[in-house]
Amino acid sequence: MSNRDVVEKFYLATQAGDGAAIVELLHPRFAARVAPGMPSVTETAPDSPAAALAAVWGPVFRDFEIAPYAEDWFDAQDGAVIVTGHYRGTARSTGKAVQAEFAHVWRVFDGKLSALHQYTDTWCWRDALAG
Repeated sequence: MSNRDVVEKFYLATQAGDGAAIVELLHPRFAARVAPGMPSVTETAPDSPAAALAAVWGPVFRDFEIAPYAEDWFDAQDGAVIVTGHYRGTARSTGKAVQAEFAHVWRVFDGKLSALHQYTDTWCWRDALAG
């Protein structure tokens, strides 16, 4: 399975709301860097799958019904997979739509996602939460 195949499984699992599949994809040493200013997030540099779930994905999915949709894929020479696209969904408290651009830089090790660096337009997220 290619690195791109592993990353693609993450997007499909997220779109399906399949938390168990997301956890299964994460390397035990998974680490992330989340865009500063991202609403709901309590830690922008979680350093384990449990920390990413507790500080990033759990709070985001509590406040938003949303998923990332990949549009363009780039394979880096060092094995990284770079994906650009849009998050699409709504803020649960307001019902306002979110369509925020993203760039994700993924690392894969031993067939598992080992790192994610997320860039996104956090203003779109915050605007959707504003009443």
